[in-house]
Amino acid sequence: MLNRWRVFVGCLVLALGVFVYPGQGQADDFREGAAKFIQSLADRAISTLTVQGITKSERRERFRSFLNEDFAVNTIGKWVLGKYWNQANETQQSEYLKLFENLLVVTYADRFADYKGEKLSVLDTLVKDGVDVVVYTQIDGPDSPEPLKIDWRVRAKEGKYKIVDVMVTGISMGQTQRSEFASVIHKHGGDIDKFIAEMRDHENFGSKNTEQSRAK
Repeated sequence: MLNRWRVFVGCLVLALGVFVYPGQGQADDFREGAAKFIQSLADRAISTLTVQGITKSERRERFRSFLNEDFAVNTIGKWVLGKYWNQANETQQSEYLKLFENLLVVTYADRFADYKGEKLSVLDTLVKDGVDVVVYTQIDGPDSPEPLKIDWRVRAKEGKYKIVDVMVTGISMGQTQRSEFASVIHKHGGDIDKFIAEMRDHENFGSKNTEQSRAK
């Protein structure tokens, strides 16, 4: 059950960007805006991606549009690749980013077909380190014996909010993906081309990594 929740949350997270805190005097507005952003994000994802009767292809395209509209996919990909981003040449970087977006779509879009009526509720907010707001939430579902607690770390610039990290039962989703990529690259002896070649077969790559996540 926990791993299914993690996959559900993974569909919504990790827009890693460089944003500016709007000023301490606007802290209350920032907290309220961040809470509304998270609630709206979850509601829109559910209403867009859990529609019954649509094809797998349509659900994936809806997810891709949702992803590109709301998340800084390129910045996510760079951060997740870690030190290997600077080791890659421009051609490798360009192809990796395209494949990374495809991997997200393949790994997560189809999971919304298994939606069982889960609902996200905002519990509280807290300004963190003077630059972020942590939005504390819980997800309830008909098949869950107890709510799942999730903490969303949000930054903003000019009224636009972005998620910089999500903690699910104390585990960072971004760090988890970063560790998985590092493990795959290490398996290939640090060879970026071999890592990218495995990503080209993104259906298989996404499937293997999803199964690894479920096993944890």
